[in-house]
Formats: sequence, structure tokens, C-alpha cells
Amino acid sequence: MIVYQNDFFLITQKEAGVSFHSEEEAGFVVQLSQKYNIALYPVHRLDKMTSGLVIFAKDPQSASIFTEMFSDRKIEKYYLAISLRKPKKKQGWIKGDMAKSRRGSYKLLSTMNNPAITQFVSTSLRVHERIFLIKPHTGKTHQIRVALKSQGSPIAGDHRYATIEEANIEQRGYLHAYALRFVWGGELFSFVFSPNDGERFMTSQAHAQIEKWQKPWEYFVVS
Repeated sequence: MIVYQNDFFLITQKEAGVSFHSEEEAGFVVQLSQKYNIALYPVHRLDKMTSGLVIFAKDPQSASIFTEMFSDRKIEKYYLAISLRKPKKKQGWIKGDMAKSRRGSYKLLSTMNNPAITQFVSTSLRVHERIFLIKPHTGKTHQIRVALKSQGSPIAGDHRYATIEEANIEQRGYLHAYALRFVWGGELFSFVFSPNDGERFMTSQAHAQIEKWQKPWEYFVVS
């Protein structure tokens, strides 16, 4: 689904469970290019389990500009996640270097040489269910998933960082790229797209809280 497009870029919605790049089957980038018969230039990516908003450039020059904007942290990204476990703290910052762990996983370290920086707020939903609004300030692999795991709140349905027993009972991994905000050509663009699948995202409690977070940038102050 294309959410928005102009001559330079488009914003689209990726479904959960779809690989971003091609593996055994055509990935999201190829599927989208073939569906709309256009050349697309990925400027960031989402994990297979993650749904939500993605930016694609339409030409190499625009792709280069977006790449620089991501590097300079000029693109704001906001995510939603649900965990079955209460975090060590309800809101705040998670900072630390990330290192490779076993079987393709990562872990958060106490050192701060080139740290992953994540900011979040959270609130309870149903019993043993907590929803998070998250702003990553860096773009490390598995950053949000590792950050929440470090708080004792692995994302529900995350087969890599939650327990196998808990992950196997879920319909999906409950991480969603919820909003984007950036300036392009002197104009401020903002996009917000709520999750549209997954039983835990579809409850009345989740809908009510997501509705309160329709302007997610208002909940974060850089300090």
C-alpha cells in the first residue's frame, strides 16, 4: 500500500512477516517495484517481523539525500511495540553499545563507545500486556528489540528475543513502524499509520492508547 508519493520519494506500508530483501521468495522491495512498475531505492529497512511505514527514494540523487539525512539523524522515526512483561522502568532512555551475540542475535553492553540510543514511554493495556511508544535516536540492527529485551520486556511474538514458548503462541511480532517526520525541500512531512493486524494491536484498549499517541513527537524531549 502506498501511503504517499511525489516525484522524489514514496511512503509505503510493509506487512508483518514479509522479508524486506529477497530470500527464497521475492522480498518487499521487489514485490513493490513489480506491483507498481517503478524503480525504487531503499534508504532504510524493517525487520521481517516489523510492520509499518517505509521510505523509498525514486532516483539515486534522492536516495543519497535520504541516506545523508538518516546519518545526520534528521529523520524522526516512531514505533509501537507490545510486551507481555513489565519493564524495569516505565519510560526514559536506553543507551549502550551493541555487540553480536549467538545465532545472529545482538546484546546491549554497558559501554558507550558508539551507543545505540533509544527513548520510550509505556503504559499498561490488558493484564500482563504493556504497550510502548518508542523513538530510536540511532539506527542499529535490532536496536528496539534488544533495547526492550534489556528492560526485561521482550516484544511479544519476537522469536529471537522472547522465549520460544511465548513467541510461538503469537500471531505476529508486535513491533510496528508507526510514524515518520522529516523536512524535504523546505516542507515538513509527517506520516502516521496505525497497525492493521495482530490481535493485541486490535483490542479496544490498544486502539484507545494509540489514538492518544496520534502526534508521537509530542511525547519526546531531547535532553
